[in-house]
Amino acid sequence: MGTTWSQFFPPKPTLTENNLPSQRGKVFIVTGGYSGVGLELCKLLYQAGGKVYLAGRSEEKARNAIATIEALPGNAGGEVIFLPLSLDDLTTIKPAVEKFTAAESRLDVLFNNAGVSNPPRGSISPQGHELQMATNCLGPHLLTQLLLPILQQTAQEAPSASVRVIWTSSIVVDLTTPRDVPSFLDEVEHPPPDQQRSYLNTKLGNWFLAHELAVQAGSSDRGILSLVQNPGNLKTNLIRHFPAILPLVVAPLLHHARYGAYTALWAGLSNELTLEDGGKYVLPWGRLHPSPRGDLLGAMKTKEEGGSGVADGFVRYCNKYIMDYM
Repeated sequence: MGTTWSQFFPPKPTLTENNLPSQRGKVFIVTGGYSGVGLELCKLLYQAGGKVYLAGRSEEKARNAIATIEALPGNAGGEVIFLPLSLDDLTTIKPAVEKFTAAESRLDVLFNNAGVSNPPRGSISPQGHELQMATNCLGPHLLTQLLLPILQQTAQEAPSASVRVIWTSSIVVDLTTPRDVPSFLDEVEHPPPDQQRSYLNTKLGNWFLAHELAVQAGSSDRGILSLVQNPGNLKTNLIRHFPAILPLVVAPLLHHARYGAYTALWAGLSNELTLEDGGKYVLPWGRLHPSPRGDLLGAMKTKEEGGSGVADGFVRYCNKYIMDYM
């Protein structure tokens, strides 16, 4: 109960704009960077001198966000650039990666920040997938796999564990994941009518993808650190599809989006983390989960390792659907 309570009322952040070192020379991608946590994160990285690619579907929203960011005082040489892609449409992701790699020779941190929660029932992606699964898991997984070569290239010349991929989960993983984790794969293949349950499945899926990438790309001394984070309970437009009364009911438990950016900032840039932390879960406003559920950790082990193999099955599911867009 203590860990859950502390996610509603976290301790003070330890990495903020007040002690963030210069990020000059580093390159970042932030998906969903024109609102909420993504916008706040772009501001922090830009003001520290980083080169930030703000990735999203709406050029108008991106241009407005960029104007807001560039008007901030105290810039230390940062840049912010729009990168057009729509995570729910797998056909848009490879062109975005090709545009990025044509312009850049390095990528220090990919923040898989964008997501959707509880869209109208029956919402599907252009490829026919349940919209939350497409936007929160399939799109980010494809984007990450396509960017893996430039991430690995950057890691060869960067300090150990400084090149990272940060995935985004939610407090619902701790609060509402059922004990029967193996049923997860059935629900992924056959989405339930309950949109909140499908959202939960994508947030658990993000942890599985983070863990798999840590195994795939984090094993060498020059590997990539892959982590998942719960940004916190925040005042953002993520709950725009919920009944209008909900924001009023939960308002006392919500924090400004800037605090969610502090969580991502710690996950992406804290020097406290090493490659041995690959696949771990970051809590608000920047700290490792002290006691993840044993059954969830078991789901990330293969059957040969004594686990249930659920995470491995989910990665195979995702690979099947992104393969034609690689």
